[in-house]
Amino acid sequence: MSNKKIWFITGAGRGMGLDFARAALAAGHAVVASGRDSDRVSKTLGRSNDLLAVKLDVTSRADAEAAVRAAVDRFGRIDVLVNNAASFYAGYFEELTPEQMDRQLAASLLGPMNVTRAVLPVMRKQRSGHIISISSSAGLSGAFEFGTAYAASKFGLEGFMDSLHGEVAPFGIATTIVNPGFFRTELLTEQSTNYAEPSIDDYDERRAKQLQFWKVQNGQQSGDPAKLARALITIASQKPPPRRFIAGADAIATAEQKVAELRAQIEAFRDLSTSLAFDKVGAGAGNGS
Repeated sequence: MSNKKIWFITGAGRGMGLDFARAALAAGHAVVASGRDSDRVSKTLGRSNDLLAVKLDVTSRADAEAAVRAAVDRFGRIDVLVNNAASFYAGYFEELTPEQMDRQLAASLLGPMNVTRAVLPVMRKQRSGHIISISSSAGLSGAFEFGTAYAASKFGLEGFMDSLHGEVAPFGIATTIVNPGFFRTELLTEQSTNYAEPSIDDYDERRAKQLQFWKVQNGQQSGDPAKLARALITIASQKPPPRRFIAGADAIATAEQKVAELRAQIEAFRDLSTSLAFDKVGAGAGNGS
């Protein structure tokens, strides 16, 4: 097919990344599917001439560079990078340890940076490419109690991607931020979610309610990841692709609420905000008066 592309997808061994890989293959594209366990990726996706499973821990720059070399050796190019791999540390900020915060940022912010850094020389040489990073509603609005670590990583990812856009657009490289709402993935399973250890009595009552909320959400999320995967194929085929794609009715509601809050804050303090410039000095000076 004339529009066949080479997709490089992180975290493709399970969850949303697996759906992304399956959708790209079904659409006739070639896929470099990466994960911490490449054997698991191969077993899950099966065998295909259009599939290369590679080992990649996104927190390792060496892994990222090796995976990109393997992709180029096999397919000659990389057209679409999907930064999907991430982790989820939930809990009140005071109860999350500094080490947990470090691990959250390493996987969900520094990880996409590592892979993007490894892929960019390939895309610059091609003078084409598309970098898609999977953020979250938590990257649009920090108003998710119990989610400080995750929101910090996703807000950072969005700042990185927004700034990167202007740097790489002259090379024909597009960027897209995807903000999914609640999708029925493995993110909230016991294997994927890491909770802070209770340590501060003041949070006991609210913590119990939060734990109940998050555990009840598992398996009940409204979003279908297979549909999101197909939407990604559509987005990547557009010229130009969108700078941002808000995925899910709940995500749109979150975005609209954030926009309304920003507008309200702007108007509430507009006079004070616009009064902060230096006063003009010497007005009327030099006219002989």
